[in-house]
Amino acid sequence: MKRILLTYILLSVLGVLAASAQVPMNSMNQGGNMRDQYGNQIDPALQPDNLEDSTVNIQSLPPKLYMWKVSGELGERTLIPADTASLNFQNTNLVEGMEGHYNYLGNLGAPRQSRIFFERDDDEYPTIFIAPLSSFYVKPSDLLFTNSNVPFTNLTYYKAGSKINGEDRFKSYFSVNVNKRLAVGFNIDYLYGRGYYANQATSHFNAGVFASYIGEEYQMHAAYNNNFFKMNENGGIIDDRYITRPEEMEDVGGTQNIPTRLEGTGTRNHNFYLYLTHRYRLGFYREVTKLEDTQDPAAQRRMQQDSTALPKDTIVEEEFVPVTSFIHTFKVERSRRTFRSSTEPTGEDGFYENTYLQEGASNDSTVALSVKNVFGISLLEGFHKYAKAGLTAYVSHNFNRYTLMNMDTSLPRPTPLEYTEHEFYVGGELSKRQGSLLHYNVTGEVGLAGKAAGQFKVNGDIDLNFRLGKDTVNFYARGHVSNRLPSFYMRHYHSNHFAWDNDNMSKEFRTGVEGELNIQQWRTNLKVGMENIKNYTYFDQHALPAQYGGNIQVLAAMLKQDFKLGIFHLDNEVTWQKSSNETILPLPDLSLYHNVYLLTKLFKVLTLQLGADVRYFTTYKAPAYMPATQQFHLQREDDQVDIGGYPIINAYLNLHLKRTRIFVMMYHVNAGMGNGQSFLVPHYPINSRLLKIGVSWNFYD
Repeated sequence: MKRILLTYILLSVLGVLAASAQVPMNSMNQGGNMRDQYGNQIDPALQPDNLEDSTVNIQSLPPKLYMWKVSGELGERTLIPADTASLNFQNTNLVEGMEGHYNYLGNLGAPRQSRIFFERDDDEYPTIFIAPLSSFYVKPSDLLFTNSNVPFTNLTYYKAGSKINGEDRFKSYFSVNVNKRLAVGFNIDYLYGRGYYANQATSHFNAGVFASYIGEEYQMHAAYNNNFFKMNENGGIIDDRYITRPEEMEDVGGTQNIPTRLEGTGTRNHNFYLYLTHRYRLGFYREVTKLEDTQDPAAQRRMQQDSTALPKDTIVEEEFVPVTSFIHTFKVERSRRTFRSSTEPTGEDGFYENTYLQEGASNDSTVALSVKNVFGISLLEGFHKYAKAGLTAYVSHNFNRYTLMNMDTSLPRPTPLEYTEHEFYVGGELSKRQGSLLHYNVTGEVGLAGKAAGQFKVNGDIDLNFRLGKDTVNFYARGHVSNRLPSFYMRHYHSNHFAWDNDNMSKEFRTGVEGELNIQQWRTNLKVGMENIKNYTYFDQHALPAQYGGNIQVLAAMLKQDFKLGIFHLDNEVTWQKSSNETILPLPDLSLYHNVYLLTKLFKVLTLQLGADVRYFTTYKAPAYMPATQQFHLQREDDQVDIGGYPIINAYLNLHLKRTRIFVMMYHVNAGMGNGQSFLVPHYPINSRLLKIGVSWNFYD
């Protein structure tokens, strides 16, 4: 692993050096004319022979870039802001999320689950084992693609604690345009959390390459990502009083020496995927007339001496107008999970209720392989004045193969069992993405054959943007209806301590609506949502999959209200949610996030943010964690504890100087104060008071 990491760090450095050398090497053609990196000739008036002062050096191009993501199935592009913001940079590496919505095991890179029900998206991950690692795993729909006139590189490093119990994370992102349409790049993400408690270390590594081609007729996005997740599992500490009432316990000399329930136990997940989405567009060309200021700098200087008004050039250009797209998306993904323990407590001190293969040790494994193809045809929006919306139809086929352990103990070396499933869907999309006042998107698909038979889902959203006085108001409405079979691993899994084959599971039927109001000038954002679930699928008190045959309703509201007075800011988020069945689906009634800080600029170039934030949620029976399945489940009847009612306070300093961002944070400054209930998951305490630092550089050359 260290060799792989060093190799990719070297690639990052070489990428920066190559990018720095690229513009000078491409700047001159054989005829002596200056050209930019795309081969376009630079205005002769700006070339050295035509400058008034021939000693002036030619400066590099001013950086211009834009980033976007693509939808997973149809490859639709959505532009996003480049990650250059300085505000709240200190929270970007927290496993609990920017506003602290997630419960997790306490260490960097550990499994997590959102307390906010409407943020849970476990179905979007390849397996139930990858879903809890959402702080590190990057889905194809979350990949960042970049187009820029100069090479772009970002290097980010996070550090906390010491070499014995601290944490480190290194991230690198590099993108360069071969020409104005084709861009390539790579990304690296390495995480190492040694852990402040015994048998808790995490080590994750992700590396990938990507490419995009944005032409008038042909467009393509491709990516290959390889993920390694390594975690030690300690099962939690054996007695919470080591944290809540340390005066009652024997001094063990530090958190690393607090006894834990498991040792010599670890989980490994290896995942890779190859993703390709591309389309060919048919259309026509039409003439477009534009008026532009003259681009001749010498003429501009002459005209400025005579008049303040510059002349306008009438330019007639040909514009490509796409009418129809033919779309193909291909994705192959493989995930392998192993769970091994060299020693396990047995008898009255046993950690597991059941043992099927061997006592005192485990060696579990499973492999999932999926291949997906989507073929679509789209009638595009805007090619005619009456074409007010786009319409897409598609068919998809999923091939899934799962390998499970054979539970037949009568055989010396039983052959693993293979399960194969096919899914055939047809679907469509109606969308309006152009314009500024109204946008909408409705997608739906129905299963025709294989395991997909009888399944369907429909998602719709609409946004309305209008002026209210001097302000802009945004209104969003979203809704969904789905009837889906629980995932394969909720229906089948074989291991030493957990085994189930639930072929009789019913489809889970969900309906939900959500409304959102955003008023920029008031700094106000309000969301209200409701969902009804029939046959809700979950992990019960024995950490086994179960279904609740009745209906469960969840109602939630989230208000974000920010205040500003000069350089002083107070950002607030209040989330209220209610589950109609808290025994099956427990949720905290209130989750709060408050951030008070001063924000100012020093010496006209240095942005400073200095403040503190607090996260808090009311007590509830938060889900426990089972290492052998890597899943959160309802608390056991004989081990019920309340989680919450304890604030987590962080103090920080953020600095942003041109292309560099730096933060210093004192994490959990209130450690040991109040009731001392510093747990987000039963028996898994979060880290105590800890100094964290981070730095991020952007390079545009």
